[in-house]
Amino acid sequence: MVEGSMTQGAGQGPTVERTATLRDFRVPAYVHETGPYDQSTHPGNAVVPGEEAYPEGYTPTQRDLPVIHRGDTLQMPVEPAPQAAPHQSEGVGPLFVVGDVHGYIDELVAALQEKELIDSDGQWCAGTARLWFLGDFTDRGPDGIGVIDLVMRLSAEAAAAGGYCKALMGNHELLLLGAKRFGDTPVVSGAGTATFQAAWLLNGGQKTDMDRLQDHHLQWMARLDAIEEVDGHLLVHSDTTAYLDYGDSIEAVNDTVRETITRNDADEVWDLFRKFTKRFSFRDEGGADHVRSLLDTYGGARIVHGHSPIPYLLGEVGSEDGEDTADPVVEGPHVYADGLAIAMDGGVTMAGKLLVQQLPLDN
Repeated sequence: MVEGSMTQGAGQGPTVERTATLRDFRVPAYVHETGPYDQSTHPGNAVVPGEEAYPEGYTPTQRDLPVIHRGDTLQMPVEPAPQAAPHQSEGVGPLFVVGDVHGYIDELVAALQEKELIDSDGQWCAGTARLWFLGDFTDRGPDGIGVIDLVMRLSAEAAAAGGYCKALMGNHELLLLGAKRFGDTPVVSGAGTATFQAAWLLNGGQKTDMDRLQDHHLQWMARLDAIEEVDGHLLVHSDTTAYLDYGDSIEAVNDTVRETITRNDADEVWDLFRKFTKRFSFRDEGGADHVRSLLDTYGGARIVHGHSPIPYLLGEVGSEDGEDTADPVVEGPHVYADGLAIAMDGGVTMAGKLLVQQLPLDN
């Protein structure tokens, strides 16, 4: 969370019965509207309300991302970053990043405790440490609002201890904002008429999250930065070059994203959401060049992102005959694109791992 953002009334919230979920993953068709992956064979289509009936509280999804085999992804040995990270000033604590949480609050608490960032009571205990969440707090998992409440509370506790806890804007924050603000309002989509409500349901929207969503949650999400550079690490949510469409500096991108959300135009917010949903720009041939285009523009020696689950980047989920393989094994972040990119989404929604990693990454 950005310092100065809303923290009042940001406790854990009321205890509610969690909605049963499936650990699965689906990307709607508008992900492939434009860009280098518009010829994907991905069969999914954005759902229009009325065409399908959804069980109360949760919409099952399918594992229908394109299968990516290890041979399709250029595997690079983990090498030191091309340049050393700037020297930390005296008194600055260690830097940690957290991948996509998607409502899995128990897994988040366990991972933060393992890194000794919070204690057994869930309170900040890391002093001057710095903690960045890379976005996607809600949807698919059982308690997205509980995750947001926890991050907001930790922000206040970390600041009081001389450290900080901050968060980036993910595509699911844009999705939840849009579903709340615009509902079934039609928006212009390259895949045809779409609505935020239908897209939210398709992508694992939880009725319990929407029921508990309050104004201070909406204000917090709307104020999140989209991109930051810390200690030589360029932090973003999505593995896409779409950030370049919104400005040639970090400040410009963040200002443009916030202004777009503030104008409250459904089509503009949808376009922002659609671009933030793009993925896989850093893998395969040319991927390292895409990373360099971001680093050259915004600074940093390495890019750190969430959004695309590591099991999909490595082809560890799915098979050619459509049968699911065993649950993916994720040991830690995935370094690729000539060692310039670090993927942090461990695939917690598909029984993978919720990653919390100290930076710089040991090589």
